[in-house]
Amino acid sequence: MTDPALKIGLFYGSTTCYTEMAAEKIKAALDELLGENTVDIHNIKDVPLSQAQAYDILIFGISTWDFGELQEDWESHWDDIRPLQLKGKIVALYGLGDQLGYADWYQDALGMLHDELQVLGCQCIGYWPNQGYEFSASKALTSDKSQFVGLALDDENQFDQTDERIGRWTAQLIDELSAL
Repeated sequence: MTDPALKIGLFYGSTTCYTEMAAEKIKAALDELLGENTVDIHNIKDVPLSQAQAYDILIFGISTWDFGELQEDWESHWDDIRPLQLKGKIVALYGLGDQLGYADWYQDALGMLHDELQVLGCQCIGYWPNQGYEFSASKALTSDKSQFVGLALDDENQFDQTDERIGRWTAQLIDELSAL
């Protein structure tokens, strides 16, 4: 990262606290790599999405519910995404889902959020390999289906892999930011 004064805004919605816990782990990992207080965390239930416009680098966290549905906080703020002025902003995404219980919709909300942000002209980083997962279909896959459009976490079935995945993903983000 070329400018240490840049702040990262991490915005998430969380019903069962798993997306929030992942946000806290991502913040801790990035603060360790970049220095304390580099990441500001915002729960979209309490903070308007318009605050994302104040950051040059953004991380959005979303979970997929049931049969490919949005998490309730994201669903209630979905119409707030399109008016955001995020053209040229660097954005990374992470999502939570249940790959075994909902194998046909794994990480769908992550893919839907990615699609909304692409329309705004964001520069997305942090794509993640889809190896090591068991699912049938996902809207969160890249066009060649080799990667997720962000970090895919499954605290229902692979909780033991979450910390390691977050560690690898945050290091990947730093590498990608350094290359920009």
